[in-house]
Amino acid sequence: MSYELPTPPAKLPTEIVNTLNESDPEQLRDVATYAEALAEHKERKTRLEEESDDADIEDRPDDLPDDVPTKATITIKEINDNRYYYWQWREGDKIKSKYKGPVNPDE
Repeated sequence: MSYELPTPPAKLPTEIVNTLNESDPEQLRDVATYAEALAEHKERKTRLEEESDDADIEDRPDDLPDDVPTKATITIKEINDNRYYYWQWREGDKIKSKYKGPVNPDE
């Protein structure tokens, strides 16, 4: 083990380097343990988000318009004795709908 002060990574901000240089060995070991656990957590979170995004793309129905979210469901509305399909989803406190087509395509 060298008696010289190690060189910090160039990407590490000066404030962090200064704080670490002022820390005692026990604090440095605690920081190292925490930093490793935090890095693993963030990598796992990113990986899960990417997997979730991929699943959303794969599960998207072929006839779902681009401006309708994947979580939308199909509902039937009756207007003047005619029945129509609508995509329907929630945005905050509001229910949004988009026309899909008649229940019976011959209508």
